Amino acid sequence: MSELPAPGHWQLHNIVSGLRGAREQWRTRNGRSSGEQGGRELPSREAVRHILEQLCGALFPMRLGPVDLREESEDFYVGHTLDAALTALLTQARLELRYATRQGKTDLSDVDAHALRLIQDFAAALPALRVLLDTDVLAAYHGDPAARSVDEVLLCYPGILAIIHHRLAHHLYQAGLPLLARISSELAHSATGIDIHPGAQIGPSFFIDHGTGVVIGETAIIGERVRIYQAVTLGAKRFPADESGTLHKGHPRHPIVEDDVVIYAGATILGRITIGKGSTIGGNVWLTRSVPAESNITQANLQLDCEGQK
Repeated sequence: MSELPAPGHWQLHNIVSGLRGAREQWRTRNGRSSGEQGGRELPSREAVRHILEQLCGALFPMRLGPVDLREESEDFYVGHTLDAALTALLTQARLELRYATRQGKTDLSDVDAHALRLIQDFAAALPALRVLLDTDVLAAYHGDPAARSVDEVLLCYPGILAIIHHRLAHHLYQAGLPLLARISSELAHSATGIDIHPGAQIGPSFFIDHGTGVVIGETAIIGERVRIYQAVTLGAKRFPADESGTLHKGHPRHPIVEDDVVIYAGATILGRITIGKGSTIGGNVWLTRSVPAESNITQANLQLDCEGQK
């Protein structure tokens, strides 16, 4: 058995000093300072993770809540959990808004009051978000013959976890808390392999089957009763830049997917194009043009179209 390193073996004093110097150099070069009175400057990823776990439990208490929860104490648990989650979320929202103010991205006169209003609005939206999520759970149950119950879908399907996070994150994104929203969506991305930008607009009864490798971009718009499979990309075709090479932000660059569309595994759909209502996009299709309603797009008919244009 090898001996443990002797005290001082790592020369930690020198390393800590060097890391402090690197931090100070970066902050000076970028015009950055520490948070208020030396406190935390940005929202905490771990705090947001815990908040989302609490919110999931409050939304679906008998499925995603504590193992010993009983129906007679359901309301008490939901109220207690929401109070803790929303209070913690308010702290994180204040951090984000204070940071944005220091960076000159907002000019709020009363950050704390504004943060409180945003989280109050978020709290008030939770019942409607639960109703919307019920449509997603039912879409997964009805859309997958392997699903034996809605409870199995809620407990086991990564697509449902991703869409729960997205519905919550999208509200934060629209409210003007994009950093909290992005942290929320990236936590789901890490857990499921499903990458949905919180800016994406997604209608009810949305189902992601299997899910791994799915990418949905910021400005994508998805209608009602849409079903997509693993490794589908709704992405941008190009990234316009200004004369200095800086990418333009926020302009519509991702697809519009209308109601009742099915997109099979591995399909890549790029650019601000429209997939018409009721269309089916086959597996591994590469699509950069709009298609009308009720289209059936496969690799074979795309190849025929290309040959016909020669």
